[in-house]
Amino acid sequence: MKRLASAFAVLVLSASAFADDIVEFGRQIAETNCSGCHAVKATGASPHKDAPPFRELSSRYPLEALEEAFAEGIVVGHADMPVFRPTEDQTKALLAYLETIQSK
Repeated sequence: MKRLASAFAVLVLSASAFADDIVEFGRQIAETNCSGCHAVKATGASPHKDAPPFRELSSRYPLEALEEAFAEGIVVGHADMPVFRPTEDQTKALLAYLETIQSK
């Protein structure tokens, strides 16, 4: 029974570390591709006046709806927003990160 509990603890810790890695990857994607216009952290103003802070996205859209928009390539938003078409893994990571910074 102790071995089973130990194995379970290792699995939980491994899954938690994996989830942390995905969120960190999503943060890096946001910083690299989006921070020139959007506030991509839990605080701060967007550098571009027409670009909403990422922490407010869930008040505008269900975050799950952004998955399809990312897959198709976001071409709307602020008028001078560049086309951003992340891979499936990048989309999952970015959405995982966005979940962590949403205003309550």
